[in-house]
Amino acid sequence: QVQLVESGGGLVQPGGSLRLSCTASGSVFRINPMGWYRQAPGKERELVAAITETSSTNYADSVKGRFTSSRDGAKNSVYLQMNSLKPEDTAVYYCYLNHLGGLYWGKGTLVTVSS
Repeated sequence: QVQLVESGGGLVQPGGSLRLSCTASGSVFRINPMGWYRQAPGKERELVAAITETSSTNYADSVKGRFTSSRDGAKNSVYLQMNSLKPEDTAVYYCYLNHLGGLYWGKGTLVTVSS
């Protein structure tokens, strides 16, 4: 069984930064595709950042140049560094992992960008 635990959310002012972390446990591989989605109130869940098996990254246009995702294979962890945060970045951020065709999710961590 695969479990994902996110941390690092919170309240930040516009222009500020936060770093989210997600650690996977269970039967996972170090090279599993992982990444982040987010869901704002009243909106559909959207992809924010994806890290492939080869550790290349893809980002939503809305966060390019501001967000950076990275992974630590030894720790089965993925991170999301979020800079220059905007109020429209307010959402619950979910970590995901793709393992043998199955998609696993964390419970999410709330990021609120407000003055």
